Amino acid sequence: MAKVSIKRFIMRRQLFPLRKLAVYFPYKQQPRMSATGPKDTRSEDYTARLRGLQRVWWKRLLNVQAPYRRNIDRHLGGRRTLDVGCGIGRHLNHLTNESIGVDHNPDSVELCLAQGLRAYVPDEFFADDTLGKFDGLLCAHVLEHLASGTQAEILAPYLDRLASGGWVMVICPQERGYSSDSSHCDFVTGERIAHLLTDLGLHVTLNYSFPLPRAFGPYFTHNEFCVVARKP
Repeated sequence: MAKVSIKRFIMRRQLFPLRKLAVYFPYKQQPRMSATGPKDTRSEDYTARLRGLQRVWWKRLLNVQAPYRRNIDRHLGGRRTLDVGCGIGRHLNHLTNESIGVDHNPDSVELCLAQGLRAYVPDEFFADDTLGKFDGLLCAHVLEHLASGTQAEILAPYLDRLASGGWVMVICPQERGYSSDSSHCDFVTGERIAHLLTDLGLHVTLNYSFPLPRAFGPYFTHNEFCVVARKP
């Protein structure tokens, strides 16, 4: 009995750090939604929400977007990029001057145009045959807004505008970020993004968590799944 008790004591001491780690870094496959706000990403209210988030004084003071811009620049810097779901131009503002944005919210597109950016609603974009091919495609924080099973169908026509050898970068929020926006309807992991791009005929080269390791996803709102692929 004494030997059994000693063995249990040792096992508990050995497992305690792992149990403690599990408390701080549990893995949640399906995050709970706790956010409020506009659910229709086509609405004027949603555009206003994006503007409000971008105008937060401490974010501008600390330039919190700088690491995320550098992350995108690592893969798409210097390339003529199609920004699918460009919103109010947060990323489009820092892509090359020849880059173009597309968004289904006309109010967001108008804000992009007011900043001197080139942006279109989808119908206008596909109707313009003069735009040619792009060297890169960015799809940041878009797939989680789409109903499960519809992402490939929506993304495919834009990939047709990507030149052979062009690069694609897809970014989606992890658990905490996903639950922060009531318009999110599908939790899309890095593995799902990679499978999606592979099924669309792309060669996936990178699948990683940014800016912090994957374990921080349930706690840090701005941790992201990042997947990079190339068109043959």
